[in-house]
Amino acid sequence: QVQLVESGGALVQPGGSLRISCEASGDIASIDVMAWYRQAPGKERELVASITRGGNRHSVESRFTISRDTSKNTLYLRMNSLIPEDTARYFCKAVSRTAREYWGQGTQVTVSS
Repeated sequence: QVQLVESGGALVQPGGSLRISCEASGDIASIDVMAWYRQAPGKERELVASITRGGNRHSVESRFTISRDTSKNTLYLRMNSLIPEDTARYFCKAVSRTAREYWGQGTQVTVSS
């Protein structure tokens, strides 16, 4: 079992930056891939960025950077040049080597003046 807890969501002005976090606990050694997703009201959940156990990163948005601190079992998403369309609930996901998926409860990011 893996538990994920996101934090750091906030109200941010357009053009601003924000870093959100996801702390993992439990069977950390079983995790193969971690990712950030987001879901805006009335829209489907969509992939934002991912990172593999080996450190290979993928980001859908060039403004967003995924990173991790293995000493803290924490995943981060740094978001720059935020726009109102980035407003969504951001979720952390972990996928184990056996393809089992774990999700956190999400953290709300609102971009508005």
